[in-house]
Amino acid sequence: MRARWASARESFWFLPTALGVSAMVLAQLLVAFDRLLVSKGLTDLPLLDQLSASGGRAILTAIAGSVLTVAATSFSITISVMATTSSAYGPRLVRNFMADRANQLVLAVFTSTFLYSLVVLLSVRDQQDGDSAFVPTVAVHVAVILAVLNVAFLVFFIHHIALSVQVTTLQTSVRNELVRVVGQVYEDTEGRGAAVPPAEDGRVVESDGAGYVQYVDVAALRRAAKSADSVVTVLAGPGDHVVAGEPLARVVGVADDDVDSAVRGAVALGSARTPTQDVRFAVQQLTEMAVRALSPGTNDPYTAASAFDGLAAGLCRAVQAAPVARGCLDDEGELRVVMPWPGVELLIDDVLVAVRTYALGSPVALHAAIGLVERMEDCAERVTVRSALSEQVRELRGAYDATEPLDADAQPVRARLDAVSAKLAVV
Repeated sequence: MRARWASARESFWFLPTALGVSAMVLAQLLVAFDRLLVSKGLTDLPLLDQLSASGGRAILTAIAGSVLTVAATSFSITISVMATTSSAYGPRLVRNFMADRANQLVLAVFTSTFLYSLVVLLSVRDQQDGDSAFVPTVAVHVAVILAVLNVAFLVFFIHHIALSVQVTTLQTSVRNELVRVVGQVYEDTEGRGAAVPPAEDGRVVESDGAGYVQYVDVAALRRAAKSADSVVTVLAGPGDHVVAGEPLARVVGVADDDVDSAVRGAVALGSARTPTQDVRFAVQQLTEMAVRALSPGTNDPYTAASAFDGLAAGLCRAVQAAPVARGCLDDEGELRVVMPWPGVELLIDDVLVAVRTYALGSPVALHAAIGLVERMEDCAERVTVRSALSEQVRELRGAYDATEPLDADAQPVRARLDAVSAKLAVV
């Protein structure tokens, strides 16, 4: 349920739907309020001009038509921007535009104003309609206020979309997602403990669908495992791809169909990876921005350098955290769920393999990547993390020596690699 809620909040339809329904309800309430005022003879209200039926219809028609036109034009621009950005920095960043609350809010305001005006327009009557004339004065004036607000939102939207296409804004958004998921996976140790190796004698719960694991509801699994006095070992963690019939988890304990159903219900599958719990995907997004910036078609090493700087915000926190606790305990301290959280060593490998593959020919990006390694070395205290960093630095030095001549321009890179390698040798 939580995964579906998160998916809905990241869609373009949820907020416009919620505000649209609210706008139609508000329109009906204000029309009813206008009818009440007419029945009480309170038609001469301060600050509200009396309107004829034709005048009210003209105002509401103008507002509804213009707002819908502006909404269509504005979001055709958004789609164009999304296409351009995805081609330059990666198609997976389109999700950031869709999840942007400001974009959703602007679309919601435009569409809800249109729906509000449409509902109020239906209530306008004149003598020619066969009924007594009725113009919802309060509701029409509220429509005018909403139209003014729409102009303000249009100006805000133009400003926001101009900011959102800047690479620094994109990198900040992705960096913040990385920091959040690193805190969730590596730093939030409440209710966690050591995990025993997965038992081989438990029954396997298989997937009934295909897709990427986007979210695992650990709390729901813990409750189900406790009720059945079992231990659930999740085999397909966030970011893994499964097809129907492949294992999702292994359950050790009393056979209980409710636990099997809870496992399938707690593992949310989708068509794409998301950074909600998938820390490797969060790292991959910034790494991909760096890689694409270094492609011959883009040739923007400074964007790659800033992407490596952004990675430091999350990776430095990850390397200085305690070893990731994969066990999830119940209130009595009993192990109930084992999660396959990735070790920080995998994150280091993901980034530095990309550096070794794509950044050797760009001194600007390479120096930024070495700076990232130096920052992680300053934060890393665990032997396993320092060993992983040391191994990657040796691989990077070997790859650089194989591709670059032994001239003066290459000496600063080699000197920095040797210096950080010497530091990593000290435990």
